[in-house]
Amino acid sequence: MDTPVLKKKLGLKERYAAMTRGLAWDTSYQPMDKVFPYDTYEGIKIHDWDKWEDPFRLTMDAYWKYQGEKEKKLYAVIEAFAQNNGQTGVTDARYINALKIFLTAVTPLEYYAYRGFAHVGRQFTGAGARVACQMQSIDELRHNQTETHALSHYNKYFNGMHSAKHMFDRVWYLSVPKSFFEDAYTGGPFEFLTAVSFSFEYVLTNLLFVPFMSGAAHNGDMSTVTFGFSAQSDESRHMTLGIECIKFMLEQDPANVPIVQGWIDKWFWRGYRLLSVVAMMQDYMLPKRVMSWRESWEMYVEENGESLFKDLARYGIRKPKGWIQACEGKDHISHQTFAVFYNYNAAAPIHTWIPKEEEMAWLAEKYPETFNQLYKPRWDYWREQAEQGNRFYQKTLPMLCQTCQIPMIFTEPGDPTQIAYRETEHKGDKYHFCSDHCKDIFENEPEKYVQAWLPPQQIYQGNCFKEGVDPTAEGFDPLLAVLDYYNMNVGRDNFDFEGSEDQKNFAAWRGDSAEGSTK
Repeated sequence: MDTPVLKKKLGLKERYAAMTRGLAWDTSYQPMDKVFPYDTYEGIKIHDWDKWEDPFRLTMDAYWKYQGEKEKKLYAVIEAFAQNNGQTGVTDARYINALKIFLTAVTPLEYYAYRGFAHVGRQFTGAGARVACQMQSIDELRHNQTETHALSHYNKYFNGMHSAKHMFDRVWYLSVPKSFFEDAYTGGPFEFLTAVSFSFEYVLTNLLFVPFMSGAAHNGDMSTVTFGFSAQSDESRHMTLGIECIKFMLEQDPANVPIVQGWIDKWFWRGYRLLSVVAMMQDYMLPKRVMSWRESWEMYVEENGESLFKDLARYGIRKPKGWIQACEGKDHISHQTFAVFYNYNAAAPIHTWIPKEEEMAWLAEKYPETFNQLYKPRWDYWREQAEQGNRFYQKTLPMLCQTCQIPMIFTEPGDPTQIAYRETEHKGDKYHFCSDHCKDIFENEPEKYVQAWLPPQQIYQGNCFKEGVDPTAEGFDPLLAVLDYYNMNVGRDNFDFEGSEDQKNFAAWRGDSAEGSTK
């Protein structure tokens, strides 16, 4: 009788190789280039896919184990929050408007990322990259689901959260995040990874998940805190994938450097513009504030970015073109963005308000060189007008930037008293931009951006009314017709926070006075 031979247990590195490279094969009756056509057409040259390394060396069996444990903890907290009427424990009903923006603007992006990584994971010849992208794809789908479940509790008690998916494809300001991801996943696989894994996840994502989730904790929203930090643990892997992708491309061939640099320039600026809404949420929509947008930018972008691009300099990579302007904008974009939402609140499914004196004092402290000089006089004037019964609502449609699709609200570099306007012509048509960088992005790929779906143009063309609506009918109100197309309940989902159903209901639950929920 032979003695059984014990098989040697594979080490972590060998096991990872067996569960990734070991599962791949070369095609036989069709050439590899035909089966994987997209990993070469961008011009990126890859000579050795085996050089792709995942520092986590995560395999699918371990992945399901870790994620399953996280799911149990997450849903236990969400269930406890719901059973204990956690919505009554938040600091102020104004805070819920930040969650409305998160649900309608951020959560759908997780689903877009899921689709994008699933597509990219199919396109790479290298098995290691394919496996990493497939796991991130599952992560993003999980984030979409957990965020939706956590925020669905608030939908039972507050207005404006009932049609998030419907609104994402229609509401004017939601075209900004929508266009970002549609731009990303209509690029090639390497550009998608640069856009999402590097520029957004590695360079900018901490601005969303860390300060905002800390703000949720300070405002009594443990449901959001839980899904935020559950997602952030995945983000550490995503950030690693982002930097690994960049270094892998740069190390494979010197010809990749200018291509990657162009993508970094483009996607840093596009991500920076996208996060203007997060800046607004952080500075204006958290009743109890943790840190200002300026402080977050300095901590998570300037400090980290300096060391990052110093490291990448050895590959020939410099800071993005828009770096200086973005760092200057840290003093302005939150104030400019909330002012636009205040102006156009009649067409947004959230409530807005004028900051209180103590809040403006906080903003003046955090922005000593800009707030009192440039933005407080505006808020003081609007308060005076509102008290006189002249609360201002802008009922016309703004000009949008053709690239980032944000209204023309941003100011000239070095002169915050002048709105920045740029213009170019393509095939006889004129296009408008909010900055030199958005203009450059357009001029590099005009055939792509002339197809942008811009809400004001679509509304003026009559494409944002429900079927059967007659714009020529007597008494036709185009604004009401558009809001009906958005599935918005006029007066309940929008307009001033003061006197709203959200404010009154919250005060009643808490047993506060009529003004209690704004204290």
